[in-house]
Amino acid sequence: MRWVGQLIETIAGCWQLLRLLILSRFRLKGRYWVWRNETAFGTGKPTQRSETIKAALDYGRWMARIRKLGRPRY
Repeated sequence: MRWVGQLIETIAGCWQLLRLLILSRFRLKGRYWVWRNETAFGTGKPTQRSETIKAALDYGRWMARIRKLGRPRY
């Protein structure tokens, strides 16, 4: 059952990344995304595309967890 939780968290992370792309108007070379890449990777960018995708998904999952923590519970 653990894989179901990971799948849900990954879907929520993808949703958060899509939300962020929409908010930034898909300007991947804009100020936010340039800053995000610099803080995430510094001068050592990942050499493989799979590492970049994994890092982006990890960031999306983290955003989903943080947003979930901030929701009021009634």
